[in-house]
Amino acid sequence: MDALCLLALAGAASLAAALPPNILLIFADDLGYGDLGAYGHPSSTTPNLDQLAAGGLRFTDFYVPVSLCTPSRAALLTGRLPVRVGLYPGVLEPGSRGGLPLKEVTLAEMLASRGYLTGMAGKWHLGVGPKGAFLPPNQGFHRFLGIPYSHDQGPCQNLVCFPPNTTCEGTCDQGLVPIPLMANLSVVAQPPWLPSLEARYVAFARELMKDAKRRGRPFFLYFASHHTHYPQFSNQAFGGRSSRGPFGDSLMELDAAVGALMTTVGDLGMLQDTLVIFTADNGPETLRMSRGGSSGLLRCGKGTTFEGGLRQPALFSWPGHITPGVTHELASTMDLLPTLAALTKTPLPNTTLDGFDLSPVLLGTGKSQRQSLFFYSPSPDMVRGVFAVRHGKYKAHFFTQGSIHSDTTADPACHATNILTAHEPPLLFDLSEDPGESYNLLERISSVSPKVLQALKQLELLKAQFDASVVFGPSQMNQGQDPSLQICCQPSCSPRPTCCHCPEYPH
Repeated sequence: MDALCLLALAGAASLAAALPPNILLIFADDLGYGDLGAYGHPSSTTPNLDQLAAGGLRFTDFYVPVSLCTPSRAALLTGRLPVRVGLYPGVLEPGSRGGLPLKEVTLAEMLASRGYLTGMAGKWHLGVGPKGAFLPPNQGFHRFLGIPYSHDQGPCQNLVCFPPNTTCEGTCDQGLVPIPLMANLSVVAQPPWLPSLEARYVAFARELMKDAKRRGRPFFLYFASHHTHYPQFSNQAFGGRSSRGPFGDSLMELDAAVGALMTTVGDLGMLQDTLVIFTADNGPETLRMSRGGSSGLLRCGKGTTFEGGLRQPALFSWPGHITPGVTHELASTMDLLPTLAALTKTPLPNTTLDGFDLSPVLLGTGKSQRQSLFFYSPSPDMVRGVFAVRHGKYKAHFFTQGSIHSDTTADPACHATNILTAHEPPLLFDLSEDPGESYNLLERISSVSPKVLQALKQLELLKAQFDASVVFGPSQMNQGQDPSLQICCQPSCSPRPTCCHCPEYPH
């Protein structure tokens, strides 16, 4: 081989070595800590996720800061508490005037500045705005295929599900436009055929990865599945196949999508060049019983500040870089932005971040800098501040409140009838021995050990310091509703919302 060829090969190898890792971020919806086989569920069929867990690093203590869709997704993409970015209280609606403020720097914007080809498939739920101002193409994503909010935020019981010619179970929201499927800022179908969605998202993801490979660019793919949010749906290949009913069927389809994405990464020869992350936005909606998921041994679920609402399954895989195993280090979705900045050598946004760099944990070179976690209720305020604080193995609840999302459990503390309650002293749990938060260490205050009293004082001090330091951004949810902002495939049609109907039918 002549010197010119050797130089060319050396140059190509140098360029490949200089490229930062591809990033595949898979985000499930309303998935419980106990729903995956890798996390102990006895009857879930999740072979691809279990394989991802076996070949990667599985976190046991990984959290979201708020147990609802919109604030959780904002924290994931910005590395900041939802109250800082104004995404409180509750969630955004199809006609909400607010959204993720454009001044916020998202993961996609940060990585696009590093040369990444960025794409998103699935559920957005961070606002629409005038002319789609808040949608993914205006938040750093070069390509987007998905639905702007939850698939139940429209008359989804009128959408065809599996088996054919049956309707989706569920009441969903009335008086709104049908949910739109969008490609970038254009409506593809309204409503889309739900059982086709996951396959379409996978095809979109494959093309993005292939295109990045052709262009010699790293990719960032945010795959935000609608599974396993109620009402569940799945393609005919999965309908009726699981032992967990419709919830299990949709979980099987999510797992198969993970398998298809990993197969594509392997076929493209990029397994060792791709960091894969899997987690979810909040705990299960136990209101739905068998169609709402499982918190496992954890207490309550979605909408609460108990462990079942906030602690999530989390898997990180990067062959050749991340040693397979299990870690008990504290971590949060807010840690992803600073972690990915470190791994890709990308400058951090010039703003206050609430996350920590987890790369030492992932690469086996050190421990997490995170020692504490602070949890807000779905309807936070600056007077009460955070409802709960975890530091090390101890967690204190200064306020508790049930949620309709966590109804039907045997524990009345989870239910909507459990009104906002202040606790003085707080409820205190040792999560290393009692992850189900069953035994309040302060129930008999007279017999509490000095060690526990010291932990209590530390948690009280952490709450006071944290509450004093956090500045709430203007609430985006309190900006009101404008029905004209609901996306319509026929903008000038009448009468709205029923005329906004441009469906694609299955072949």
